[in-house]
Amino acid sequence: MRTKQITAVAAAALFSFSLAACGSDSDSTESSAPAAPMTSSAAPMMSAPASSGASDTMTNFGAGCSAVPTDDSNPGSFASMAQVPVATAASGNPVLSTLVSAVKKAGLVDSLNTAEAITVFAPANSAFEKIPANDLKKVLADKKQLTDILTYHVVPGKLAPADLAGKHKTLEGKEVTVTGSGTDFKVGGASVVCGNVQTANATVYIIDSVLMPKS
Repeated sequence: MRTKQITAVAAAALFSFSLAACGSDSDSTESSAPAAPMTSSAAPMMSAPASSGASDTMTNFGAGCSAVPTDDSNPGSFASMAQVPVATAASGNPVLSTLVSAVKKAGLVDSLNTAEAITVFAPANSAFEKIPANDLKKVLADKKQLTDILTYHVVPGKLAPADLAGKHKTLEGKEVTVTGSGTDFKVGGASVVCGNVQTANATVYIIDSVLMPKS
């Protein structure tokens, strides 16, 4: 009789532990609701299935990451950016303010925010500063050209660093070539200064030059 009681108690304890484990797994998979996207009239961009998820498990890398706010309550911090879609995430990051202005002028906010899974090569403010002021002003005033340039910085799928090297067809239609490995990558002629930045729907690689699609 005592043996049966001990067996019953052990079985009950095991069952309780299994329920607790299942509850923990469920809680860990929940994510915060993304912030409401800014409005624009752009048509949705193409999207692609997410990658294996390896990009989500690797930490950010690159000297440029030091310019990103470290306070998790700051909307531009890595933790905050991970909770919202990419255009909203970029709008909180002081490193990407010029890019955000360009995205708004092109009317691509909704397109980027509603894409299911993308990789964005995001030029830092310093990248735009390399363009002569008059040339930049002309580009920002030409919505068609601006849209072509910005969509050339976006490729379908969330690319982990291990999947980054190679040729990738951009949403603009032409291919962009990424070279390098580990934490050292070049996208076209631009260097990745802060890589593997996660947002709710995109993996972002901040680069030091603006990419220009070939005619």
